[in-house]
Amino acid sequence: MNESEFVRALASILLQATPLMIAVCGETITERAGLVNLSLDGTMLLAAMTGFVAGLYADSVLAGFLAAALVGALFAAVVAFGSIRLRQDPFAIGFVLTLLGDDLSAYLGQNFTRIPGPTVSHLGIPLLKDLPLFGPVFFDQDPVVYFSLLLVGVTWWFLFRTQPGLRLRSAGERPEAAYARGVAVNRLRAVYALVGGALVGVAGAAYSLDIKIGWSEGHTRGLGWIALAIVIFGGWSPVRGALGAMLFGASKSLAQVLQSRFPQVSVVAFNATPWVLMIGVLILVGSDATERLIGLAPRRSQAPLRRLLRVTSPRALGKPFAPGESGED
Repeated sequence: MNESEFVRALASILLQATPLMIAVCGETITERAGLVNLSLDGTMLLAAMTGFVAGLYADSVLAGFLAAALVGALFAAVVAFGSIRLRQDPFAIGFVLTLLGDDLSAYLGQNFTRIPGPTVSHLGIPLLKDLPLFGPVFFDQDPVVYFSLLLVGVTWWFLFRTQPGLRLRSAGERPEAAYARGVAVNRLRAVYALVGGALVGVAGAAYSLDIKIGWSEGHTRGLGWIALAIVIFGGWSPVRGALGAMLFGASKSLAQVLQSRFPQVSVVAFNATPWVLMIGVLILVGSDATERLIGLAPRRSQAPLRRLLRVTSPRALGKPFAPGESGED
C-alpha cells in the first residue's frame, strides 16, 4: 500500500466512523446523566428512513437531519417518560422501542427503497486540505464529518470542563447529593435524554444521506447495538468513544480488504470480523483479564494502561431517583 492509498484508507475509516461517533456522543450524554436508552438500533433505523424521505420531499439534507433528530428525540422522550414518571424498567422500554423502530422503518419506508435522493455535498476546507497526511484525512471531507469531530470535542469539554456538565455527571453518579444542592435530577435526566436521542437520530440520517446513501430495509440494523457497546468500551468518554468508533470503522475496512484478497472465503466470515472484535474488546475491558494484562507491562506503563483499559460506569446508571415527599419535576 503506497502513501496515497494509505491516506485514502484513513479518510474512509473516518467517514465510516462518523455516524457512530455522533450516536456514541448522544448516548454518552444520556448515560452520564444516569438514564439508559437501549432503543438506539430501532431509533437509527427509523431516523435513517425518515431523514431520507424528508430530505427527498423537501429536497434538502438539512430537513432530513432535522426530521431524523425529531424521531430520535421522540423515542428518547418515551424512554424518559416511562422510566422517570412511570417508574418502569428503561431496559424493557428501550428494547420494545428497538423492535418498533425496526418494524416501522420497514413498513413506512417500503415505497422508498433504492431510489435516488439528496446527499451531503463534499466540502474540502481550503489550505487545510492540502496539509500533508492530516489534510486529506481531516479537512477534505464533508460537513457531517466536521460536525462529528467538533461534537466529540464540544461534548468532552462540556462534560468535564463546565458547571452544567458537572451537574449532568452528578445526576448519574450521586443523584441524592446533586438534589441536595438544588439540581432537579429527573428533569435534567429527561432533558439530556432528549438531547442524546436527537443526536442518535442525526446519526441514523448520516447513514442514509451520507454513508450508505438511500434507503433499504435494515439499512443500519445492528449499528445501534455497536454504538451502545462502544459507549461501554469508551468508558463513557466521548473521546475514547470516538476512538472506538474509528476502531470499528477500521475493522470494517479490514474485512473488505480481506474479502478482496481471499474471495474463496465466505463473505459472512469477514462481515463478522468487526462484531467479534467488539465482543473481544468488551470482554477485555470489563473483566479481570485487564489487570492481568496490565501486570505484564513494565511498571512505568501500568498506570497509563490502567487509565486506558479500565472502565467504570456512572454509579447511578439505570437507577430511578425518587426525591421523596419533597417533590421534584
